[in-house]
Amino acid sequence: MEKTNLNKRIARNGLLFGGLTVLVACVTINVYFPEAAAERAADRFIQDVIGPEEGADEVSGAALGSGFNPLAALAGILIPSAHAQSVDIDIESPQINAIKQRMVQRQREHLADWLDAGAIGLDNTGLIAIRDRSAVSLAARRRLEQVVAEENADRRAVYREIAVANGHPEWEERIRETFAERWVANARDGWYYQDDSGNWQRK
Repeated sequence: MEKTNLNKRIARNGLLFGGLTVLVACVTINVYFPEAAAERAADRFIQDVIGPEEGADEVSGAALGSGFNPLAALAGILIPSAHAQSVDIDIESPQINAIKQRMVQRQREHLADWLDAGAIGLDNTGLIAIRDRSAVSLAARRRLEQVVAEENADRRAVYREIAVANGHPEWEERIRETFAERWVANARDGWYYQDDSGNWQRK
């Protein structure tokens, strides 16, 4: 009888340990890519590129892009607070800053006007796309294609550089996905963007 009870306790403890292991593994996966930190970093970068909108209320990136996440809340309990506070996304390397400066200049010289006119829009992969060539003059269309290609090359490069700068090259696709969402969230009223199905919508 004693042996049977002992076996039951061992089995019970084994199940409990297994359940906790799965739970911690899930939390680890959730924390591995710091999504909220990536959103904040993307918002800072994008706002630097497009500049402040006149009369717009300031809203934090966390408020724009995140709700209650039970796993993240649980991670806050299971993971030491010192580690949680250290999670951040670095967007200040020399390579990243050089790319950002080119994007800022391009935004001011061309992209803002073309976005306002609907000639280009934000696609659903974190790039820009030509939406309506007729919105610019015939003489400007070749320049439009060239600038869009240059901008997209820099966007691809900056997503890669951010992942590398943070010591996780494998994050590149997640960084790009985060930026794709945040470009739309930070877009000005009247700009076009693609929904998940690739259809153009106007913000």
